[in-house]
Amino acid sequence: MNQYKDFIIMLEKILGKDNVKIDEPMKKHTSFRVGGPVDILVTPESYDQVREVVEVSKKNNVPLLILGNGSNLLVRDGGVRGIIMKLCKLDDIKVEGNKIIAQSGALLSKVSNIAAQNCLAGFEFASGIPGSVGGALTMNAGAYNGEISQVIESAYVLNNNGEFKKLTKEELELGYRMSSIIKYGYTVVEAVFNLNNGEQEKIYGRIQDLSQRRRDKQPLEYPSAGSTFKRPEGHFAAKLIEDSGLKGANVGDAEVSKKHSGFIINKGNATAKDIIKLIEMVQKTVREKYDIDLHTEVMIVGEDN
Repeated sequence: MNQYKDFIIMLEKILGKDNVKIDEPMKKHTSFRVGGPVDILVTPESYDQVREVVEVSKKNNVPLLILGNGSNLLVRDGGVRGIIMKLCKLDDIKVEGNKIIAQSGALLSKVSNIAAQNCLAGFEFASGIPGSVGGALTMNAGAYNGEISQVIESAYVLNNNGEFKKLTKEELELGYRMSSIIKYGYTVVEAVFNLNNGEQEKIYGRIQDLSQRRRDKQPLEYPSAGSTFKRPEGHFAAKLIEDSGLKGANVGDAEVSKKHSGFIINKGNATAKDIIKLIEMVQKTVREKYDIDLHTEVMIVGEDN
């Protein structure tokens, strides 16, 4: 950590000591509850601090990773070198007419709830997605026939020149688990959602219905990162996995969920290595049986032990 001594002092000047953590275990910050430590974890409280962290990281050649709610991330057991910037403290949500303006660290469940409180329909699909606005926009997250591209109007991002820029829906280039944010390495700080006026009772009813369907079909009682694999064109990953006889397959405490084979879960003491071995085993079996490549929806970062 000595190589970062001066860099840490700079970060503490920008963010304050409370917002800079050293050797922070990433299992505290990911929904899989696994992963080694990151050298430095920072939690900015303003857009200017986000920009300054990005600038100082570039100037000092320190690798930087942006983190939302950690619900789509698997960190290897050796941890992450460099710095992770977690945007959880940028979580303000405002309502203006039928628009919701949400900062990138705001949880989708909270946005959905505020939409319902204000009789705004269209965001119910996201009520049970355990991610943040920034992460959801980056991946064009979706569930139950809804996705972010259907409700987004614009986003405010930090580009690679250190400038804040408004991106229209078209400029976001949203596709299946894809966006211009990934393509160009932008950092989302804010999003504007355009919703429809609706009846509050119906909105809450739909949220409750989707919530019940999730409880019935998904292994929510175990740590996971949601759907482990992207949907291959013309197929469903969960069906391919189940038809390959892999439901309940395990490596250590990592298991292909018996409740929903699209989920790999942590039964308690899984390591990242266990989870990655199981992912590779599933990919190999499905490829051999169906000649179909399964690509992970989960982002895997860091180093092995």
